[in-house]
Amino acid sequence: MTQIQPFEDYDDVTFDGVEQESGHIQETTFTDCIFKNCQLRETEFTNCRFNDCSFEACDLSLITVRDCSFREVEFIDSKVVGVNWISAEWPRISSGSPINFKDCVIDYSTFIGLTLTKIRFNGCTAKDVEFSDANLTSADFRDTTLTASRFNNSNLTKANFEGAKEYTIDMGLNILKQARFTVPEAYSLLHSTTDLILVDV
Repeated sequence: MTQIQPFEDYDDVTFDGVEQESGHIQETTFTDCIFKNCQLRETEFTNCRFNDCSFEACDLSLITVRDCSFREVEFIDSKVVGVNWISAEWPRISSGSPINFKDCVIDYSTFIGLTLTKIRFNGCTAKDVEFSDANLTSADFRDTTLTASRFNNSNLTKANFEGAKEYTIDMGLNILKQARFTVPEAYSLLHSTTDLILVDV
C-alpha cells in the first residue's frame, strides 16, 4: 500500500486502499494519478497540484484544499462532504470546470463566488450546499438531489437540471436564461414568483 508523502511529485501512480486520515500533505503534485478506495477523511491538502486525476470510491469528507489547484479532476462514487472549495486556487479564466462529480455525496460543501462553468454534478446528493454568487453557466446538475442547497445571485445560464430534485431556486434572484428543467420538479420555480397564484385543481 503506497502512502502519500508530502513534498513529492507523483506521476501515473495508482493509490489503492490508502488509509491516511487526518494527515497533512503539502506542496505535492499529482499528475495522471488514480485514487481508489482511499480513506483520506479530514486530510489537510496545502498548496498541492492535481492534474488529470480521478478519485473513485474514496472518503474525502472534511478535507482541506487550501491553495490547491485542480485541472481535469473527477470524483466518482465518493464522499466529498463538508469541503470549503473557496480556499482552493482557481483559474481566473477557464473554458470548463477543473473539477467534476459523478454519483458522489457532496453535502455541506461551499462553492460561493467561484467560476465553475460547465461543472458536472451528475447523480449526486448535494444537501445544504452553498452555490451563492457562483458562475455556473452550462453547469450540469442532472439527476442530482439538491435538498436545502442555496442559489442566490448565481449565474445558471444554460444550466441543466433535468432529473434534478428538491431544488429551491428563486427566479428573481438568479440568472436562469435557457436553463433546462423537467416537470413536475420545475413547478417549484413558480413558488418564487410573487405575481402568480397557484391553485390546486
